[in-house]
This record gives sequence, structure tokens and C-alpha cells, in this order.
Amino acid sequence: MKKVTGLGGVFFKCNDPKGMNDWYAKNLGLPTGPYGTTFEWREKDDPEQIGVTAWNTFPATTKYFDPSKKEFMINYRVANLVALVAQLKQDGVTIIDEIATYDYGKFVHILDPEGNAIELWEPA
Repeated sequence: MKKVTGLGGVFFKCNDPKGMNDWYAKNLGLPTGPYGTTFEWREKDDPEQIGVTAWNTFPATTKYFDPSKKEFMINYRVANLVALVAQLKQDGVTIIDEIATYDYGKFVHILDPEGNAIELWEPA
């Protein structure tokens, strides 16, 4: 079974998300907005297929990364989230929440052995 297919995004906590977005825009040229920025790219094996990688700041007080106490969270793109979650459950991996489905894909959060929250995303 194909599992992770790429990096979906990088998210991190900060004291001043807007200020950080402004700093990254000014100094590194990231076209940031309220939800950070999105980098577009094309699939290697299917150049007609466009993919995205997100970069986003979160308030230091966000609960979105819970139960992880870390300051960051990585999002991985996956091929078949439902099948992967079933396999992860069989392997004893901590699944934080239920699969959520939106117009832009399915998401679930898991923990690695050191308590890092990981967001898994199957694009729509």
C-alpha cells in the first residue's frame, strides 16, 4: 500500500502570527495571507496534475496541535487515508481524531512515538 506521497505542509506556533507572516513576506518573499502561503508544484509522473504544499503560522496558544506540546506540526500527503488509518490502528499508532472530510480533502491527526502531532492529508 502506498503511504506518504509527499510533504503537504509545515505549521508552527509563534507569538505574533501576523508579524511573522509579514516578516517572511518582506524578507523571504513568501506571498503570505491570513492562512500563510501555498506553494504550487506539478506531479513528477503526471505534470498536468497540480499539487500544493502549505506553510502557515499559528498563535502560540493554538490547541490545533494538541495533545502534542511541540511548537510545530508537519502535514504529509497520503494516497488513501482510510486504508492508511486502518493499518495504523492495527499497528498501534495513536490516532488523535476521526477522519474529517472537506472540499479540499480528508484529514486526520496522529502522534509519533515522541508525541509529535502529524497531520495526514489526502487531497480531493
